[in-house]
Amino acid sequence: MDILTNPKARRDYFILETFEAGLVLHGTEVKALRARRGQLSDAFARIENGEAYLYNAHIDEYSHGNLFNHQPKAPRKLLLHKSELRKLAELSTVKGNALVPLALYWKNRKVKVRLAAAKGKAHYDKREDLKRREAERDIKRATVGRPRR
Repeated sequence: MDILTNPKARRDYFILETFEAGLVLHGTEVKALRARRGQLSDAFARIENGEAYLYNAHIDEYSHGNLFNHQPKAPRKLLLHKSELRKLAELSTVKGNALVPLALYWKNRKVKVRLAAAKGKAHYDKREDLKRREAERDIKRATVGRPRR
């Protein structure tokens, strides 16, 4: 079950490949995520010096935290195998590609990130998706109300 999802990811990008990554978090960040307090809408990942980092992922401050509460938009390290890091670095160097988090979720009591190598959609691609969804919705509406013979 997802803790947080990125609503803009599938709308603004074509997903090329997905990866599962661990996430280095502080205690108050985990507690805030248990309460589902945060958002991924503007988040992205970047490979720097052979390590992956997640930027702009907003995790709200823990309400019962104290002086040592975490920073909401701090960069967070992603835990990946070297082969995955190499593949992500290769995919992200292509013009128009980005590393986008799709969701945060629990796996064996640890927080994981579903990270995608994605290609940005042009405006006309978004319109095509919208037309296709509306057509599917119209077909569904027309067939649901019909009596069976």
